[in-house]
Amino acid sequence: MPSSTPSLEARPLTGDAALVRAIGLWPATMLLVGNVIGSAIFLTTGTMLAQLPSVPLVMLAWLVGGLLACAGGLTLAELGTMFPRSGGMYVFLEEAYGPVVGYLYGWSLLLIMLPGSLAAVAVGFAEYFSHFVPALGMAHVLLRVPLFFGTWTISAGQVVAALSILVAVAMNLTTVRRASGIAAVVTAVKVGALVAIPVVAFIGARRGPDLTPVVPDVPNPLAAFGVIMIAVMWAYEGWYYLAFAAGEVENPSRTLPRAFIAGTLLITVTYLLVNVGYFVALPAEALKGEVRVAERVGLSLLGPLGASLIALLVCISTFGNNVVGALAGSRTAFAMASRGLFFRFAARVHPADRSPHGALIGLGLFSAFLALLGNYEQLFTYVTFGAVAFNTLGVAGIFLLRWQRPAAERPYRTWGYPVVPAVFVLGSLGLVGSTFLQRPMESLMGLLLIAAGLPAYYYWRARPSEGEPA
Repeated sequence: MPSSTPSLEARPLTGDAALVRAIGLWPATMLLVGNVIGSAIFLTTGTMLAQLPSVPLVMLAWLVGGLLACAGGLTLAELGTMFPRSGGMYVFLEEAYGPVVGYLYGWSLLLIMLPGSLAAVAVGFAEYFSHFVPALGMAHVLLRVPLFFGTWTISAGQVVAALSILVAVAMNLTTVRRASGIAAVVTAVKVGALVAIPVVAFIGARRGPDLTPVVPDVPNPLAAFGVIMIAVMWAYEGWYYLAFAAGEVENPSRTLPRAFIAGTLLITVTYLLVNVGYFVALPAEALKGEVRVAERVGLSLLGPLGASLIALLVCISTFGNNVVGALAGSRTAFAMASRGLFFRFAARVHPADRSPHGALIGLGLFSAFLALLGNYEQLFTYVTFGAVAFNTLGVAGIFLLRWQRPAAERPYRTWGYPVVPAVFVLGSLGLVGSTFLQRPMESLMGLLLIAAGLPAYYYWRARPSEGEPA
C-alpha cells in the first residue's frame, strides 16, 4: 500500500517558495544571539591579555567589536528587507556586485567559514566536555594515520566534536518553527547563565578590576590591539547569520531590523558584563595566557563546583551555538543550489517538514570532517579573515545599491546612513589589514581558497540545469 506522504525523492521541492515564513521576532532575535555566543567568550580573554596586558584596552576591544556588529546589523537590516530571500550575504553580494562575487562568498562560506566555524565551536565543546569525561579529551589519541606530508592524528576529543556537530544538525531536520523554537530556548538559558558569572563575581569577590596600566609596556600597542581584535571578531562572528534565513522570517520588513538591533545590543552587553565578572574575580596577571579563563574564574569563586558549572555552561553554549549555526548557514547552500551553482541535493526541501534537508546533511558531514582535522586557534583564524573581508564588502554594498537603485523598495532604511555603514566598513578594513599583517600565512591561505572558487563557479555555470541533457 503506497504511503500517504510523498517521499523526498518522489516530490522534490526547491526554491524559496517551498520554505515557510515561521520565524517571529523572539526566535529571530535568539537566532542571532545563539549564532554568536558560542565558545569564544569562555576561551579568548586570557589569550587577549597575553597579547595586550591592559584591562581597559581589552574591555575597549570587546566594546568596539560590539559597536561594529551593531553597525553591520543596522545595515544588513535594510538589505534584508530589500531582498527577503534565503541566502543572506550571498544574496546581497550577488545583487550589489554580480553573480561571481556572490558565488565566491558562497564558496568561501561553505568551504571555509561556516563549516570551519561549526568545527571550531565543536572543538571548544569537546575541550570542556572532557572536564566531565577526561578520557574523551584532546590529549587522548585514538588513531594515527601516516600521510606523505606527515601524520594525521585523531583524538577522542575530535571525535566528540564531530559527533556533537552531527547531533546539532539532526536537531534541525524538522520544521523551521520547531527548530527555531528549540534554538530560542537553548539561547535564553545560556544567556541567563552567562549573566550569572558577573553576579556571582560581584557577590563573592572582594576586589575591583585592575585598570592600570591603560597602555602597557609592549613594543607596539596599536598592533597588539589589532591582534586581540581578531579574537574579538571571532567572538562576534555570526551576527549576520540571521539574514541567511530571511526567506523564513515572518514579516521581514519589521522583524529583521528589530531582531538585528536587539540581538547585537544584547550580545554586546552580555560580553561586557561577563568580562567585568572575570576581572572582578581575578587579577589580570592571574588570567594572562589562561585558555580556559571562564573555568579558572569559576574555580576561584566556587571551587570545584564552580569549575564544573562553568564547564556545563560552555557545553550548553557551544552545542546550542552549532544548533543555530546549522539552521542559518544551511540556507546559503540551499540558495546556491536553487540557482544551479551547487550540488542539486542541497536544493531539496523535505515535503513534510519544509526544511532544506539536503543542505543540512551535507553541511553536517563536511563540518564533522573538519573537526577531525584542525585545532581551535587554526580554525578560528581562517574563519575570521574570510568572514570580515566579505562582511566589509557586503555592508559596503549598501552605498552601491543606493546609487544603482535609488527607487527600489526599502521597507526599512538604515538608521544613521551613511555614517553607520561607513563606521563598519572603515573599522573592518582596519581589522582586515591588521589580520593580514599579523597573520600573513593564514590570510594568504584564505585568499587562495577564495580564489579557488573561480574555476568552481565556471564549472557549475557550464553544467546543465536539472531536466536538461548533459
